[in-house]
Amino acid sequence: MLRTLDLLKSRKIIEKSELLDFKQGKGFYYLRIKAILKEGSELHIREYVSENKYLYSYHWQDNEGQLIIRWDNSPHHRHLRTFPHHKHTPDIEESQEIGIEECSKL
Repeated sequence: MLRTLDLLKSRKIIEKSELLDFKQGKGFYYLRIKAILKEGSELHIREYVSENKYLYSYHWQDNEGQLIIRWDNSPHHRHLRTFPHHKHTPDIEESQEIGIEECSKL
């Protein structure tokens, strides 16, 4: 979790961020963050990380709440070659596994 927060701060694209939820236990953590980017758009981050599971959703929307892109690995869209990894543009498209590092480079 600290790696995610530090990366967001180091990119200097974040105006402000809010930790919405955080849970941690033996061998896992779950977090939700809302980050307002300097140009006004929002990045909603959700990660669940454990020793054998990594679930993510990175939802980027404009300042009016309209989807720009969302990457996630929810286990639906089985028809995609990259299942469970996909992105919403808003169309459903193939996507490789992605982390906050790749999102923050956009």
